[in-house]
Amino acid sequence: MDRRTTLERRIRILLIGFTIGVVISGATAFPLVQELTLFARMIGAESTAQSGFPGWIARVRDALVDTDAKYPFLAYGYDWLAFGHLVIAAAFYGPIRHPAPHLYTVQWGMFCCLASIPLALICGPLRGIPFWWQMIDCSFGLIGIVPLLLVQRDIRELEKMDT
Repeated sequence: MDRRTTLERRIRILLIGFTIGVVISGATAFPLVQELTLFARMIGAESTAQSGFPGWIARVRDALVDTDAKYPFLAYGYDWLAFGHLVIAAAFYGPIRHPAPHLYTVQWGMFCCLASIPLALICGPLRGIPFWWQMIDCSFGLIGIVPLLLVQRDIRELEKMDT
């Protein structure tokens, strides 16, 4: 297998993996109440009186259940969150098919990954999100940027082959 084929294959594998992650992240926003109820049950998060992670999950679950019962229309915001993730994932169709002309999409994805960090660190405290949970949110941006950095490097190598 020649170098070009190897690079193109690696780019596609990395972008498909990244895209699947974005799709899964978005799709999980639709059944949020059910997912969190199940997750709370799985980790034994019975009461908000519990400390640490289980107590936090119980609190979030209770808030979602109460809000869904009283104000179900607020879940529409989560539907749009999910839709946004699906649209972002769709944007990577171009670079998956033809990587070099779509480097800007990969760079935009890298910007989004980095931008998630100040969002978590600014909005988290304003919304009463525990610091450790903000770090979990930041980790998605830090993890997500890794395959995109590798893809950018490989696309640049492809571009050099074309000159």
